[in-house]
Amino acid sequence: MQAMMRYGFSIMLVMSLASCASTPNDPNANTKEKAAMGAAAGAVLGAVIGYQGDHSGGALRGALVGAAAGGALGAGVGAYMDKQQAEFERQLAAEQRSHQVEIERLQNENLKITMSSEVSFDYDSATVTPAFGQTLDKVGDILQRYNRSGVTVVGHTDDKGSETYNQDLSLRRADSVAYYIEDRGVDRQRVMTEGRGESEPRASNASEAGRQLNRRVELIIQPDPNIQ
Repeated sequence: MQAMMRYGFSIMLVMSLASCASTPNDPNANTKEKAAMGAAAGAVLGAVIGYQGDHSGGALRGALVGAAAGGALGAGVGAYMDKQQAEFERQLAAEQRSHQVEIERLQNENLKITMSSEVSFDYDSATVTPAFGQTLDKVGDILQRYNRSGVTVVGHTDDKGSETYNQDLSLRRADSVAYYIEDRGVDRQRVMTEGRGESEPRASNASEAGRQLNRRVELIIQPDPNIQ
């Protein structure tokens, strides 16, 4: 009974730490919250295993060990992606100012880099333009150095033309981007491609402004979950 009480106390303690891990204006909030969530998850798993193996106190010991391990994993992933995001934002600052590139941090720690097809490819073409190549040079160099991230390149189009044609064009453009960054030293085993054609518009295709937003290539950058 005492072991189970200690088990419950341990979980409540770690969960309370998770809820207080950061303040609203904390620039490192993402990393701290990730570490706290990892600690809480590790505590739960560690306590269950500990209680099953040793009813006299294993729950408490397991919770503490699990919290430490889970927190280290969570903080490692968050810190790694924080640094990688900062590098992208620094190197692609000019492209962001000219609205050619958007960089977004997703809730699952992934990064999404959205690139406008207006400056990436000529009309009806899947050949990377020289100007876009300069941007991809920077992207490829960063990905080559942060080699514990996987990349999914996703192509999108507007709805002009047939659905089949747009699907094919979006995949060919995604493949072109993938080939380009692989030539910059990114291991091809880290790169996947998808073509989604006209199926995921960001805006209405009823106007040219909307269609321009829909023509894009996205890079979804996913960290290795075992980073410490």
